[in-house]
Amino acid sequence: MRHDHDVIIAGGGLNGPALALALAAAGLSVAVVDARPASDRAADDFDGRAYALALASRRLLMALGLWQDLAPNAQPINKVIATQGIPGEGADRFALVFDSAEIEEGTFGHMLEDRFLYRGLMSAMQGRVTHIPGTSVTGQEAGPGGVAVQLSDGRRLTARLLVGADGRQSGVATRAGIGRAGWRYGQTALVAALDHELPHHGEAHQFFMPTGPLAVLPLPGNRSSIVWSEDEARARAIAALDDAAFLDVVRPRFGDFRGDLRLTGPRFTYPLSLSIAHDYVAPRVALAGDSAHGVHPVAGQGLNLGLRDVAALAEVLVAAWRRGEDIGAPDVLARYQRWRRFDGTALGLGMDGVNRLFSNGNPLLRTARGLGMGAITAVGPLRRRFMRQAAGLTMDPMPRLLTGRPL
Repeated sequence: MRHDHDVIIAGGGLNGPALALALAAAGLSVAVVDARPASDRAADDFDGRAYALALASRRLLMALGLWQDLAPNAQPINKVIATQGIPGEGADRFALVFDSAEIEEGTFGHMLEDRFLYRGLMSAMQGRVTHIPGTSVTGQEAGPGGVAVQLSDGRRLTARLLVGADGRQSGVATRAGIGRAGWRYGQTALVAALDHELPHHGEAHQFFMPTGPLAVLPLPGNRSSIVWSEDEARARAIAALDDAAFLDVVRPRFGDFRGDLRLTGPRFTYPLSLSIAHDYVAPRVALAGDSAHGVHPVAGQGLNLGLRDVAALAEVLVAAWRRGEDIGAPDVLARYQRWRRFDGTALGLGMDGVNRLFSNGNPLLRTARGLGMGAITAVGPLRRRFMRQAAGLTMDPMPRLLTGRPL
């Protein structure tokens, strides 16, 4: 089979372009098929959507040559404070506190707005990656020599490998016969940005309530992004409120520790679920990001988990390419699956367990949770272990890109 590209990636969100850049830097020919026009999320307008990038993810962006331009718009996360309680009654006295000063690597994360990260990836692909926007993959046929990919604009391309980075409802995975396990949480995430009177000092807060967690994440200036999980019916009612009424509901949950609040930018909602692919690979196919594992946002690890896939898959493919192997061969793809499937499944189920443990009002569990959070905070080695996990530093073996080294 004659190949138009070495790798075709379905999905132009964040993981797909990051993988494309890593592969292109090593000399592979890559095309990204992007269902949305490139202008959709590359606008300059602030909308409050942002990601908590772990230290390892920041290092990957450094290795791709992107972080220098992204850093001026990033907000360091210096401390994470997790508490539980009931809205209007304040937090329990027990808190789980992670301070980045305790780990030798320094700041264990940064907040970065979607608009800056997406625009950086789009800009970096120019001249290095074939970007096909406003188009989707509608068909695929794997053969011994490669994979033929049908596009919605009528084109037919061929490659050695097709990567599905096309989300939880991955068409690539479905057409490859890869099943999924998962369930809905009966929760909806409400996402918004708030201006506040007092500075946040780089502190992120996670407030666990019986109906779901509220994350308060620092952005540059006196501004924070909130990701608030509520039961579906209650979330629909809150989403329908005007801005003033929405703030009235937010205030008793947010508290007054940052002074007066003001809504800035639009509000968003999305249903929450767990979705884990049974396999990460199939003949001439590999999955990455939400196509492989869509997790609860309780710890903000969704994008970080996807970038771990990117780092591992890129390293496997580039190493095979340099050895003269067929990068779409079953034994090559099996290396990627062995590296990533356990970690992805374990983290997804772990976030599921945290959400279920904290999203209830059982008084006995509430007491036990408080004691557990206090114990972790009090035991230095255990606390630092959790911090290193949050920073993405415990993957074994650690892909080169996650250490900041190019392939």
